[in-house]
Parts: sequence; C-alpha cells; structure tokens
Amino acid sequence: MDSDRQRLVATMPLHAITSTYGEPGLRDRFAAEIASWPEADRKRMEAALALAGRLHAADRRDREPYLNHLLRVAIRIISYYRVRDTDVVCAALLHDAVEDHAPELAGGGAGGAADDVQAALAALAAEFGPRVAELVGAVTNPAYAPDRDAHEQYREHVEQSLRDCPWARVIKASDFTDNGVGLIHSTGPRLHKLAGKYAPLVPVLRELIARSDTPLDAAAKEHILSQLGRAADRFAALRGGDR
Repeated sequence: MDSDRQRLVATMPLHAITSTYGEPGLRDRFAAEIASWPEADRKRMEAALALAGRLHAADRRDREPYLNHLLRVAIRIISYYRVRDTDVVCAALLHDAVEDHAPELAGGGAGGAADDVQAALAALAAEFGPRVAELVGAVTNPAYAPDRDAHEQYREHVEQSLRDCPWARVIKASDFTDNGVGLIHSTGPRLHKLAGKYAPLVPVLRELIARSDTPLDAAAKEHILSQLGRAADRFAALRGGDR
C-alpha cells in the first residue's frame, strides 16, 4: 500500500473506502487498525479473517463481496467504538459464519440444522476459544416458526439474546449500523423490505446500548445512539413516514 493511499484509508469513512478501494482497501484499513496490537492477538484476528474469507468466498451482498460487510463490522468496533478486545473482534469477523455456513464449520453436516449449529459453535470454540463461540452464538439468528411474523421473531430474538450478553450488543450495534445506516448505499425494492425488518429494532438497541452494563465509554455509546437515530430517520422515509 503506497503512503498516500495508506493515509487516505486510515481516515476515510468505511463505505467510502468500500466504494473507492473495495475489499483490498478494507483489508488495508483492518491491518492498520490492528498493527499496534500484540503479535499473538494479531495472529488470532488474522486467522478469524482468513476463516471468514474462506467461508464467505462465494457470498455476495448486493454488488459487493460479503466479506466487506464483516470487515466493516470489525473495523467499526475497533476504530469508532475504541474496543481492544481480540475475542470481540474475532467474533465480529465471524458473526455470520454459523448462521450462513454451519455445515461447513461442522465438518460437512452433523445430521440436522440444529446439530450443525451446535457443531459449528463447537468448532469455533476449539479454534478461537469458548468466548468467541459464545459471542457468535448470541448474534446468530435461530430458525423461525413459519406461522409467526419473521420480523417480530427477529426483534424478540435480538432483545432476548443480547440482554444477558453485553459484549454481543457491541457486535450487533456495529452489524446493525452496517445493515441499517448502510441502507443509504443500497438501491432497489429490497430497501423497503429491509426497512420493515430493521425499524422495530431501533428502540430495542437504543435501550440495550444505553444500559450501564454495556461495556463502552460514553462517547462510543453516544456515537452509536446517534447512528441509530439516523437509521430511524431513513427507515421512516423509506416507509412513508410511518415510525
């Protein structure tokens, strides 16, 4: 990475890096963010990124590689939330691994979806430690009942799973920011569907982030709450003002 690009990537907003430099730029930013961490911690985070890259290699998110989303979630936690916790960063990089690729993590399938999830979490625990697996499990969506509204079940799951897992709230806040606030960078009919999914989650996350046991400083919490406010405004606009 040349010095001019290095300086730009170190200060640019994450979606601007994405649109200008793509995945290589986000990888450069991630490498810069963790450069000062102890070597053992860097190796663990690099291993988590490598695993995420293999699992999501063929996945796309609209017009970009899915790995871009995972990188932004991890970088946001380090850069904007000022978190220096290797387990949290590893879990951020792998937060969709079990939900999207449980059979691969489980070694080809353990006989059923529920078994695959448990085997996948066990595989993460074996490689990265039980805390990483616990955090990934807390932000992994379960199979929803087909006779109930999926968006309502999503909101209930987030509220229940994050209430007793404060560090998972940090991962979900960054994930939600990338999904929700990032809708401004998306186009097409899916926008209205996604706004309907995410809008009911805003008050839930506001309450969880503001709690005293959420392990972030006041400035980081205020940053997230501001982002949630911007997301709510965008959802309202997409839904015709119905908040």
